Amino acid sequence: MTTPRHVGFNRPYTTGREFTYIEEAIRNKHLSGNGPFAARCTAWLEAQTHSPRALLTQSCTSALEMGALLAGVRTGDEVVMPSFTFVSTANAFALRGAVPVFVDVREDTLNLDEQELEDAVTPRTRAIVPVHYAGVGCEMDVIVAVAERYGLLVIEDAAQAILATYRGRPLGGIGQLAALSFHETKNVHCGEGGALLINDPGLVERAEIIQEKGTNRQRFFRGDIDKYTWVDLGSSFLLSDVNAAFLWAQFENARRITDARLAIWNRYHAAFADLEQAGRVRRPVIPAHCEHNGHAYYLLLEDLDDRTRFIERLNRGGVNAVFHYVPLHDSEAGRRFGRAHGGLQRTSDLSQRLVRLPLWAGMSPEDVRLVIETARRALGAALVRVDIASGPT
Repeated sequence: MTTPRHVGFNRPYTTGREFTYIEEAIRNKHLSGNGPFAARCTAWLEAQTHSPRALLTQSCTSALEMGALLAGVRTGDEVVMPSFTFVSTANAFALRGAVPVFVDVREDTLNLDEQELEDAVTPRTRAIVPVHYAGVGCEMDVIVAVAERYGLLVIEDAAQAILATYRGRPLGGIGQLAALSFHETKNVHCGEGGALLINDPGLVERAEIIQEKGTNRQRFFRGDIDKYTWVDLGSSFLLSDVNAAFLWAQFENARRITDARLAIWNRYHAAFADLEQAGRVRRPVIPAHCEHNGHAYYLLLEDLDDRTRFIERLNRGGVNAVFHYVPLHDSEAGRRFGRAHGGLQRTSDLSQRLVRLPLWAGMSPEDVRLVIETARRALGAALVRVDIASGPT
């Protein structure tokens, strides 16, 4: 009896070098944070993003929490961000007593609507946190201009955006600070991990202190001081060198991994073009001045009922598709700790219609074919022949 084929939503990709580097980390006898592999990884990040300083953290959540400390947000401050994002974006600032102010998203990219941003700024606003959804850049020129007018920090939530660009500039390298994710669902990963990019040189020394539990330990290691001590608030925001060794194997292959994801993304995009023209679905929109990284492929259905039926049919056909996010302004904690700026109608509408399809490096042509054929069948559309090299025909 033949086992039915199944395509999971995500499968963590490995390059084959991870164990080799982990063994090397063990031989180095430096398994804690800021070890030899961390140095390799941070140098790579700095070169790719043009950031003056990158610090590895246990997660993107940790990086955002470091960003909140560096920004000096405190009780009563406000931080403007989209409601259509993961909870960590808001949590990092709510933990410091600040109020997340949720702004609506654009219809096309599902990113923060920069045209509504300035109206959300008040005398209490301390920072703006744009989220580059699906590795597609927010309109950073407008966002940075608003921030400069009001003396605000820009902290990019670039969790999904490694190796993506906005007007030729690497995402994560535009705001004063940026947070990256290396969770197993991201393009490159180490199971759980992240990084904080410090693009304002004036924040580097304090960032190092915050990462090292509020001590000036890094200055001690550089020989600047003869002993280190507690000098500021901080925590243990360090990624072990075992995780960094795993991550280095991913970084070495980051472009190849990204190209593989983009190839699958492009197959999906071609496969559903006729259904978009027929008004059956809406595909992702990539502005001409943005280069994305193939992080996610989604379809927008007619309404919530349509999406629910679609996901059920995909699951019955062996395809694990998911939806996200529950808008933060509609969540229990979002209502308690934050506030909505305006009605956020687009966020509410789009979040109920979005379906993410499986997309991971290592998907076989048969995997891609099954996703496309099952999705088209679920939408009541004619099947197409899928050639992984050239797209649907």
